[in-house]
Order: sequence, then C-alpha cells, then structure tokens
Amino acid sequence: MSKFDLSKAKFATLCVHGSGGVDPLTGAISIPIYQSSTFAFKNAKQGAALFAGDEEGYVYTRLGNPTQAALEREMAFLEGGEAALCFASGMGAISGIIMALCRNGDNMVSTDTVYGGTHNLYKETLPLWDIQAREVNAINLNKVEEAIDQKTRLIFIESPANPTLSVIDIAGCAAIAHRHKIPLVIDNTFATPYLQRPIELGADIVIHSATKYIGGHGDTIAGVVVGKKEFIDGLRAKILRDIGAVISPLNAWLLLRGLKTLPVRMDRHCSNALEVAKFLSLHPKINWVRYPGLTTHPQYELAARQMKKFGGMITFEVKGGRTAGEKLMNSVGLITLAVSLGDCDSLIEHPASMTHSTYSEEELKEVGISEGLIRLSVGLEDSSDIITDLKLALKKI
Repeated sequence: MSKFDLSKAKFATLCVHGSGGVDPLTGAISIPIYQSSTFAFKNAKQGAALFAGDEEGYVYTRLGNPTQAALEREMAFLEGGEAALCFASGMGAISGIIMALCRNGDNMVSTDTVYGGTHNLYKETLPLWDIQAREVNAINLNKVEEAIDQKTRLIFIESPANPTLSVIDIAGCAAIAHRHKIPLVIDNTFATPYLQRPIELGADIVIHSATKYIGGHGDTIAGVVVGKKEFIDGLRAKILRDIGAVISPLNAWLLLRGLKTLPVRMDRHCSNALEVAKFLSLHPKINWVRYPGLTTHPQYELAARQMKKFGGMITFEVKGGRTAGEKLMNSVGLITLAVSLGDCDSLIEHPASMTHSTYSEEELKEVGISEGLIRLSVGLEDSSDIITDLKLALKKI
C-alpha cells in the first residue's frame, strides 16, 4: 500500500503536519528553538561563501535562523505563496513592504479603514520619506482605480477591515492592480489562511500580524509577509537586514506551535462570534451589529464568496453612544477590556479612543468609526457564557 499523499490532505491536516519536514539536524518533530545569535563556520572559506550568498546556511540570527526558517516555510505553504519572511511585528512587516516598493515621490493606494498603527504610518512617517498614502473607500473599486497614477507602486487593503469589518473585493482589486502592473498587498490578519486565501484570489503579497490568530494565545508579537520568492529574497537581503526588525527564535517557535491548532481555534472563534452577533443584533439596547456572517452585513454575499467562514471579530454600537459603550466595557466580567485580538480570551475595546485614536475626528466619521462603536474579539470560551456576560453588562446601561 502506498504512503499517504500529503499534497492531497485537507487544511487542518496540513496545519498539524506542515509541509512534511522535520528538523533536518535532529529529526525532532517539534522544531527546536535555536536560541543562538551566532553560528560557527567550518572554516574561513565557508564563512566567506555564506556571506557572499554562494552557500546556504546560517551566520547571524538577524540574517536568518533555523526556527525562523521553519516558520517561514510553513506560512508560505499554508498561504500558497512561494516564500515568506518573518518580522518582529506586523507593523515591521507593513513598513518593510512599503520601504521595499516605494521611493521618494512615490505613492500607494490604500483602503481608508485600516489598523490605527498603519494609519499613523501613513500620516506621520511616510511623509518623512516623501511617500504618499492615498486612502480611499475600497468597497468602491472605481475609487481605487481613480487614485492610481504613474507614481503608484502598490495597492494595500484589509479585508475584513479593522474595525468596521468592511469586506473588500480581493479579486476585483487584484484585477485593477495587475492592469496597472503594480502589486496588490493584503493584510489577512482577521481571516488567516484558514478562512481566506488571497493569493488564490489574485493578491501578490499577504501580510499577517501573527501576534493575533496565528499565535492565538496573546503571548507573542510578530509579523509575516508571504509572496514571490524573488520579492521575499530582496526584502530579506535589503530591508530586514538593514532595519533589523527581526523575530526572535522563541517567538518563531510559539507561532509554529500556534499553527498546529489554527483550524480548531478558528472554527470555535467563528461559531462563537456568529452566536454572539445574533444575540447582539436582537438586543433592544444595540443600534447595529457588523459581522460578515450576518445576512444584514452590507457585503455578506461577497464575504460568503471569498471566505470559508466569517472570523471571530464583531463590531457593534450601543444605544447611548460613547457613554453607554464605556459603561458596557466597564461592566463586563468575563470579557477582558484590552486591545489586540485573536486570543483565547474574549477582548473588548473602544477603537475611537484606543486602537484607532490615530484617526482625527473627521477621519473617524469618514470611515464609519463612530464614538459609540465597540470592537469585540470573540474568544474560545463557551458562547453562552460570553452572551451571559454581555447580557448582564447591558442591563447596567
């Protein structure tokens, strides 16, 4: 009887077994943490060859590390890309891509609803390099195309977007990008490769704040970029080498561990979020709920086409605006009042004053982040307990 063909395995199996490799040096099934800054050369000739790129191997962990390499191999495998590169944070990954693609006087087109740190990069840091970020409502593909000119070097989108959960047409944006011979970059943090495969939809570069669902336990900060090997090799050799936003071997190992349980965790995040979203949508003290898995979501049909399931993030607004929202967040007992997302624990926060405080009041209104908007990262607790906690907190409003 022939051996099992791993190439025909389902995604959950691939997450557990990876691309089929074990540690090449020891045969360890769990890749070891190579907690070393420096690697010895066999002789001076080999050292010179490694530095020249004529021989593969490890020199210094800022330039590469076996644990990091294992994570990069698995992330590229799961996203369907040729190669991947890890960074110390999601913002390190985003900044690195822009630095690799843009020069003084260039611009990029971005969806106008992005993580607050990304928006701050657009407003405060890119102008120092004379790079312009043109933020548009990417739900309208015409606005994306209208913003492109001869100096545009990339299109950047989040889908679902943080925190409004707007869903962007990935294939539509890819068609526009390729028509103008520029890459489409997508932040796939909210969906993960389990729920959404942007490269299969035409995206060229995929980013993750691996801090979130890839790690899954709130104990790691990291970023990952997936794309063509030529681009990734250049990103490593120039940007990561010189900027030094390097992931630690321990964090790389924690993310490798997280990948093994990604499908199990995401299934629970999704099922819990749907139940919580349904509860909130029917509650008399809630104005509205945004969750891609509700048929009331403006882009529900698009989400159903390009996502396997709908994720663990919910946005909603309590009647009574910010004051009522603060009362709710201060009244929950099981849910934790904290930023970030994708943890086992349910987390609740106020974007306008926390994660998206980098937006001005006018910008918040333009992108639909109201003063009363609350973002909920639904965790892995029993859904009935999460609902009970919200129900008790809402009674205090």
